[in-house]
Amino acid sequence: MLRWSFNLQIYFLSSRFRKQKELLTDAHSFIQDRTIYEDVEIFARNLYDMGLMSHRDYENYRSLFKEMTDYLRPPDLLIYLRAKVPTLVNQIQQRGRDYENSIRIDYLEGLNKLYEGWIMNYPHQKLIIETDDLDFVNRKEDLGKVIGMIEERLFGLFAEN
Repeated sequence: MLRWSFNLQIYFLSSRFRKQKELLTDAHSFIQDRTIYEDVEIFARNLYDMGLMSHRDYENYRSLFKEMTDYLRPPDLLIYLRAKVPTLVNQIQQRGRDYENSIRIDYLEGLNKLYEGWIMNYPHQKLIIETDDLDFVNRKEDLGKVIGMIEERLFGLFAEN
């Protein structure tokens, strides 16, 4: 992991940047599952914190990220689906993806901590949705609640950052 973490993160960053550029030329609205903004502050940072990316590589990655994102427009609304680690574990188990079976609890805890710090400092319009008691995948009423929160934030009288 130490040998390839930087290379893999650069691949993800490049792919997300390319996709962001494509989306900027599209006149339609869209929803994106993962953003380029999470790459440096969550995933690369977690690898660095775990000692799996060198300081030099992490700083180079951050510098490249900064150069790329200077050319992008932030999303109209960033939606953060907040969940505690037990909820995340349950969701991972429900998906049943073999490659996710080996995800460690401490890894999820590290990501969750980084996400919390990042979202609190995110400078653009955002919506934080507490999801521990929601199941918007299997319950239509929960999906309706989530859609309502998003519409209220985007189009409501008192929309805020």
